[in-house]
Amino acid sequence: MPQVRIIAKNFMDMVASLPAMKLDKLYENAFICEAILRSLPPLAKKYVLQLLYIDVPVTASSLQEWVLADGASKHRVAVDRLIQLRVFTEFVDRKKETTYLLNPMFQMNLREHIIHGGVLPREPMAATITVRLPSLEDLDIYAAQQWECFLLHLINSAEAEVTTKSISPSMMKVFQRGLLSQRDKEGSRLTESGFQFLLMDTNAQLWYIIREYISNSEDRGVDSADLISFLLELSFHVTGEAYNVNTLNDIQRTTVKDLADLGLIKLQQGRKESWFIPTKLATNLSISLSDASSRKQGYVVVETNFRLYAYSTSKLHCEILRLFARVEYQLPNLIVGSITKENLYKAFSNGITADQIVSFLQQNAHPRVAERVPSIPENVTDQIRLWESDLNRVEMTPAHFFDDFPSREVFDAACDFAREYSSLLWEDSKKMRLIVKTEIYGHMKDFLSHQK
Repeated sequence: MPQVRIIAKNFMDMVASLPAMKLDKLYENAFICEAILRSLPPLAKKYVLQLLYIDVPVTASSLQEWVLADGASKHRVAVDRLIQLRVFTEFVDRKKETTYLLNPMFQMNLREHIIHGGVLPREPMAATITVRLPSLEDLDIYAAQQWECFLLHLINSAEAEVTTKSISPSMMKVFQRGLLSQRDKEGSRLTESGFQFLLMDTNAQLWYIIREYISNSEDRGVDSADLISFLLELSFHVTGEAYNVNTLNDIQRTTVKDLADLGLIKLQQGRKESWFIPTKLATNLSISLSDASSRKQGYVVVETNFRLYAYSTSKLHCEILRLFARVEYQLPNLIVGSITKENLYKAFSNGITADQIVSFLQQNAHPRVAERVPSIPENVTDQIRLWESDLNRVEMTPAHFFDDFPSREVFDAACDFAREYSSLLWEDSKKMRLIVKTEIYGHMKDFLSHQK
């Protein structure tokens, strides 16, 4: 069964993949330079700050002297990251000695920003204009609800059709890129990547969606560098504060509406003005995926008899559990089900792996069982993996069967021909029969025609 791995990249991976000209343009913004600095590994931050006021290239050997002997691997990671982001430019002189120079634009703007600070493109609106702003707790609830609606739309459940009619075309394009497939006489259905996506943790899902949103920005006529710049700017806004929509250009307004679908932004309309309020999801965008991944409260309890109890009122949780378990009944705050061979086989056929299911159950284990070692009974995790291995015992290979050879010599020659191509799957020398892979069927027919 082919495995499709979804790799959720953070913003700095997206920044590093930009062409050199666009990357240098980004560094004209001092806040982008600070966001880059924030995202760097600790040792890379140290190098940048130590070289900030050095205007000449520094040799690789000098840089390595700043690190203890046991930090060699961290040193290589730090230098590679700085080169990927074009914060460092690497030179090799005539003596074949490697030197590094800090990006002049990045260096100048970061110096200015550290000494004088900076003015954000927009300031929060006065409290007299924005009355009754949501509390931080209300914003967290709003963000969670929006994200749940967004994922329900992906699952295409009955609830999703009711609650997420306003998903923007931009977001729907993101869905279509790898997560959903459209067939001629059928509706949209989840791809293997889509099923795997649903079992990822929320932060990984968010990074994946943002990455795809940026990747197809050129199709919408939006420069990816401008989009990344705006998204990084959002990380310097204050969670819960209101910012005037009139301070945004047309592209940024469209982006804010799209981000509201994800729960990164809350839009509000006053009598005369309209504003947007960043949630924690937006202000954490410049933080790396590992830093942003704080443990959330789990809700799943799995027993040794394969019974499953999910203490949740979420429709989304119920739909996700249906991907690999049989949901038997649902109470107002409890979902009861069981992990069965049939449901797991269905999950495996959809591209979900045993490791992904086990990882999901462990990450979402209820606090009462999360501290146990293991949090999921070993007989359950072992059986899930065994059932997956059952499906992998037989490997399907397209093949063709040949018999009725005119002589032993022709049969032996045909076997030797198939072996040369590593395509002989089976032979019966007594009855002169053989099976070969489909890819050499045409060649085998031509070969036999000349033998006759």
